[in-house]
Parts: sequence; C-alpha cells; structure tokens
Amino acid sequence: MTRHMLNMGSNMPTTEATRHVRLFKNGRSQAVRIPREFELPGNEATLRRDAKGRLILESLPRPKLANLLSTWKPLSKKDQLPAIDDQPPEALDIAPLEL
Repeated sequence: MTRHMLNMGSNMPTTEATRHVRLFKNGRSQAVRIPREFELPGNEATLRRDAKGRLILESLPRPKLANLLSTWKPLSKKDQLPAIDDQPPEALDIAPLEL
C-alpha cells in the first residue's frame, strides 16, 4: 500500500493530524474531498509530487493590495475627481445617556 501525505501549505499551521479519506472520480480526474479541518483559503492551490511520491497540496499566497496598487498608473488630469472643500464637522448637541 502506498501512503501519500497531504501537506497543506507553508502558510498553514503545521499539524500531524491524519484523516482517512475516500478517492472518487470526477470526470476523467481522481478527486478527494478535503475535510473541514484541512480546508485551504481561497479557491486555487498548487499540487505537486515530491521525490518520495507524496502529493503536496499548497494554497496560493493571497495577492498583496500594495502589489496590485503598484501596477496601476495614475489617473490622467481629465479622469481625476474634482477637488472638494474639506468642511469642519457640524457641532451636535447630544443628550447624556441615563444609566
């Protein structure tokens, strides 16, 4: 019997937990349902086989907002929003709470 280890990715907490799972066919592919305690974030992952024949499943790192924003070009003058006056907030008379 060949034993495969499922590595849930370097950004996940390491665990020695093992679960027996059933394999099934999904079209022409073999599939496995991942138990909730091994759930990966996102909707994509990478799968590879290591030198010992083990399957390694890793979640993809979430893209950083700063990286996305750094790829955007500044708006042209015609596309920029008009400047607005930053008015101070109005004073409100708030009655104290009774406890």
